[in-house]
Amino acid sequence: MSKTAITRRATFNSAHRLHNNQWSDEKNELVYGKCNNPNFHGHNYVLEVKVIGEIDPETGYVIDAKILKDIIKSQVTDRYDHKNLNLDVSDFKNLIPTAENIAKLIYENLRSSIDQDKDLKIKLYETENNIVEYPA
Repeated sequence: MSKTAITRRATFNSAHRLHNNQWSDEKNELVYGKCNNPNFHGHNYVLEVKVIGEIDPETGYVIDAKILKDIIKSQVTDRYDHKNLNLDVSDFKNLIPTAENIAKLIYENLRSSIDQDKDLKIKLYETENNIVEYPA
């Protein structure tokens, strides 16, 4: 049987600063530029969560969209929306909140709540031009 994908979109707004504490201020400025602003900066993130699997013959679903919405809310939106990722979110206490790291953490946070027989893909739009997919 062929697999089918369902994708759910969500949005969240977060501030962050890209800064490596092991580097000098000069190196951080060189590598991260304006994203290293000590006063932080924000993004209106758009998240696409794709679940891929077999259609359940009893329900007609790969996953119930309402259940997926609730998982995303509890594992992503409630956790990251209107937060300073560097200061307010323990996930980034020792991790630079790049779009790549955010996407990977979202995947890890969602993975445990979605049946293991289903594939999971994350697409995170930091801007309309900067998009990260995890896993690639």
